Amino acid sequence: MMPVQAPTTPQATWSRSAERIMAAINRDPLTAPHALRNDALLAVSVAVVAAALALFVDDGRRPDALGWALLLVSHVPLVWRRRRPVLVLVAVITCVFPYHFLDYPHTAATQAAYVALYTVAVTGRPLRTVLVGIGVITMAVGVLLTISAQEALGLLKASGWVVAVLFCGVDVRFYRQYVASIVERAERAERTREEEARRRVAEERLRIARDLHDLLAHSITLIGVQTSVAAHVLSADPERLDRETVAKALDDIAETCRSARGELRTTLEVLREHGSPDARGPLPGLDGLPDLAEAARLAGARVEQTVRIRQAPPAVGAAAYRIVQEALTNAVRHAGPGPAVQVELAERQGVLHLSVRDDGTGPGRGGTPGFGLVGMRERARSVGGTLDAGPRTGGGFEVTAVLPLTTTGERDG
Repeated sequence: MMPVQAPTTPQATWSRSAERIMAAINRDPLTAPHALRNDALLAVSVAVVAAALALFVDDGRRPDALGWALLLVSHVPLVWRRRRPVLVLVAVITCVFPYHFLDYPHTAATQAAYVALYTVAVTGRPLRTVLVGIGVITMAVGVLLTISAQEALGLLKASGWVVAVLFCGVDVRFYRQYVASIVERAERAERTREEEARRRVAEERLRIARDLHDLLAHSITLIGVQTSVAAHVLSADPERLDRETVAKALDDIAETCRSARGELRTTLEVLREHGSPDARGPLPGLDGLPDLAEAARLAGARVEQTVRIRQAPPAVGAAAYRIVQEALTNAVRHAGPGPAVQVELAERQGVLHLSVRDDGTGPGRGGTPGFGLVGMRERARSVGGTLDAGPRTGGGFEVTAVLPLTTTGERDG
């Protein structure tokens, strides 16, 4: 079956025609497609109109062979009017002046000159247009003064048409520049929106990567330590097996797995399309620090925690939680067996001061560098703070951070 086409109404036809006309007006004449072909068609059309005027308008003697030659040749340069507008105008005037001088029908020869003048105005700067207009009128009046003062006066009176054509070209040029500026601003705004969207996606991916790193590194480290404890109990004295210690170690492993699974689910919810795109679930905060300390104690660390701050903005609390979590994970992993770790958080002059110190041996030389320190520094920067980490003078490792409590940064987790 052939598809049924909707009937075309006169209003729709007129609307499409108006759109094509406005598109042609708005298009830059120097970059328009098929410019040479279109100008050739325009030259032919103007020549046909000029021939009709020469036949039916009686404002001069009937053209003979020379008159027809001058009239038709004056339209040929219009084919290249966009490429060399000033040269085309000069070529047209060169043919038109002898035509007028020989008193052939004057109206017929003005069409090509008007098209050339319009092209000069629409493709050039206003100063050039003014100079060309003054030059054309002055030269024409001067030439006719040598023939007849009356003809020169008549041309001077008719020079208003020249000025009108030039002003029309300048106005169209300004209009095209205005439309081009609007299009450029719209495209620039669209590019800015796309870049902003890409930046937000990159930041979100980095946030998720930091969350997963902190969560997995902390949980896997604790599970590894607790598994080592259970394995040591099982292999130390098989005949005198401490079942209670083994059961406690296994329970600690199970609890760590449950906590990691719940936090992992909260972290990955941001990847789902349900609800608001900004919904990231509850952020960890300062109230979760005791659980971190207890988990580190179960892994063998001797943790002393001092918190002298009651509350903090959600983003700052989340950043402090993740920094302490990563610092404790590094202490359990690298500080050696049974390290003493001191965790301190205090508010001084509207700023949260955080420090995590241990007395361990620190990471061994030649190890593969990870992303823990990088992630902690990114956490601090995300809320406008700073972080330093390095070996202590008397031994051990220390992480210190300064986080402003009045941050305007993005909420992080």
